[in-house]
Amino acid sequence: MSVADDVIAQLSFGADGLVPAIAQQHDTGEILMVAWMNRDAVCATLTEGRAIYFSRSRGKLWRKGEESGQIQTLVEFRWDCDSDCVLLQVDQTGVACHTGRRNCFFNAVRDGKIETIAEVEIDPKRLYRR
Repeated sequence: MSVADDVIAQLSFGADGLVPAIAQQHDTGEILMVAWMNRDAVCATLTEGRAIYFSRSRGKLWRKGEESGQIQTLVEFRWDCDSDCVLLQVDQTGVACHTGRRNCFFNAVRDGKIETIAEVEIDPKRLYRR
C-alpha cells in the first residue's frame, strides 16, 4: 500500500464520496479557499505534490491552476480529529480565488456592516482567457 492508500483508508468521506478541503498558505497561515476532494483527488494530490480537487459542477478532478496558472504546490497534507475534513498547506502561486482575489474570504462583517475587504488583484478574464 502507498501512503496515499493509507491516508484514504483513514479519511471519512461523506455519502457523496467527498470530504471538504481547506487550502492554507503554509508560511502565513492565510486561509485561501475551501473545495472538495474525492478519493482520486486525495491520491493525485499526494502523488503529484499539488492541490487537486473534485469539481462538483464539472463532475471531475480539477487541478488547481490548470486553466489559470495559479497552482497550489502541496507542502503538507493534514486531516482533522474526526477524519472528515482535510487541510492542505500549500504554496499558492498568484491568486487563489476565481474572482481574481488572493483568497476566497473577502466578504466580512465589520462594525455591523458587510464589507469587501480584499481588492481584485487580477482580472478574472485574464485568468481564464474568456
